Amino acid sequence: MKFREWFKSGDPWIWMIGGALSISVIMVVGLLLLIAVRGFSHFWPAPLVETTVTAVDGSQSVILGETVDSETLPADRVREAGEFIDEDAQVITRHLFKVGNRDLTGRDFVWHLEAALGEWRYPEDAMMIERREWGNFYGYPLRIEEDGETVAGGEGLWSELQARIARANELHEQIDRIERQEIGRINNQLEEIRLEERGLEHYGVTGAEREAVMADLAARRAALETEYEDLRAQRNDLQARAERDVLYARTANGREVAINLDQIVMASKNNALGLAGKLGFYWHRIADFLTGYPREANTEGGIFPAIFGTVVMVLIMSVLVTPFGVLAAIYLREYARQGPILRMIRVSVYNLAGVPSIVFGVFGLGFFVYLLGGSIDEMFFPERLPAPTFGTPGLFWASLTLALLTLPVVIVSTEEGLARIPRSVREGSLALGATKWETLWKVVVPLSAPAMMTGLILAVARAAGEVAPLMLVGVVKLAPSLPVDGEFPYVHLERKIMHLGFHIYDVGFQSPNVEAARPLVYATALTLVALILILNLTAIAIRNRLREKYRSESD
Repeated sequence: MKFREWFKSGDPWIWMIGGALSISVIMVVGLLLLIAVRGFSHFWPAPLVETTVTAVDGSQSVILGETVDSETLPADRVREAGEFIDEDAQVITRHLFKVGNRDLTGRDFVWHLEAALGEWRYPEDAMMIERREWGNFYGYPLRIEEDGETVAGGEGLWSELQARIARANELHEQIDRIERQEIGRINNQLEEIRLEERGLEHYGVTGAEREAVMADLAARRAALETEYEDLRAQRNDLQARAERDVLYARTANGREVAINLDQIVMASKNNALGLAGKLGFYWHRIADFLTGYPREANTEGGIFPAIFGTVVMVLIMSVLVTPFGVLAAIYLREYARQGPILRMIRVSVYNLAGVPSIVFGVFGLGFFVYLLGGSIDEMFFPERLPAPTFGTPGLFWASLTLALLTLPVVIVSTEEGLARIPRSVREGSLALGATKWETLWKVVVPLSAPAMMTGLILAVARAAGEVAPLMLVGVVKLAPSLPVDGEFPYVHLERKIMHLGFHIYDVGFQSPNVEAARPLVYATALTLVALILILNLTAIAIRNRLREKYRSESD
């Protein structure tokens, strides 16, 4: 009887709901911890291991690198792969080493059986070099040469190397600024001149007017070409200064290698670092990851263009979806005549929220890009054709597609907020002499603002993580230019962008170097989650502030 009464009281269902909620929270927190450990532990300076590897034929070689993974396998599986192991062994352990030096050996990750490895050593003079190409280099520094003459070696070598790497990175930043900004600006202006010349032909301008315009364009082109030659000479001078310094290093097998310092991002003796040095190294690499540009088919470098593209796209999407969603909800709730047609519209809105996102991508490609974008090109950019301006996937079409994707969420949330406003509030406003319009915009809409912000929060959360539609309407593997820069009109809605979600897909499934890309997938995924959390917390703070404001005014 007591069990039956306890069951009828509803307490079991409360415990079941609480248990399910606890399990969900534990799973979410566990997933985030897994992503954080797998991703950002990649940036910690791992110990550099040196050991001897004995091959099946008895030959030996020395390897130097980082231990990435270890696993235990059935011995039969290893024998089938042609590896020689003890006949009595039932299981065998093998280790994955990141040995770098891909330009010398052809691969920078290699598995070795534990039985084939000698004693593990951790030499303090071993160094890891992060390069702009060919991945990491592992070895021992020998000397630094400048224009063929030795300038550092022995005890003073490491401090001199760090100073010259810092100088080389500074020169590289100057070269990058000239190439990306200055020369890019000149190229854009030269392209505008070319388009103006085509415009004269397209619109049939002839006679004295054409000659005057052509003379002006020729003068502008000559000035830009002169400026370009000056910048190119400046760039070549910086490049020559950056290429003067060469580091000579020795691999674990004794091979001497020359590395230009302009190809080095950073160098570290991981085994000689103390706790403070490791923490500095760790945060420096994380900062480079968040603020740098990708390299090596997105398996090296940073993700700043993807972060920037994601944020800009979500902000533009929010600006587009909020007014349309709010106005549609106000019309449906406050002005439209209730009836079967309105019920059909509401059902359509609810169903639209469940349409697969790839369908919106196909619609955006066909309607926004090809139809609207193609029409805009024909009307406003005829001199650029057949090269499209807006008739190709870009930032604006990606934002507009996501706005259409999230529009039902904003409409439904805003409608529910409007429905929760008591009828007595409307009647009291009307009784005081306010019109319906004044009642709506000065009383009802402000009180329902928190619900509108809730819709926007849900829209941002969904839009920031979408990938499938963006692959069709504006997101690419690598965007050469950011959509926002110092060139007029400053925000370039026609440019293609990078996106964190697509970056995760590309690095995880399209990368030629799976082992190198795996930790970056986790780190990028955690960055995306953190970015969505920041955007949502910002919107939640605004919503709470509005809620408290209008609650205090109503009191």
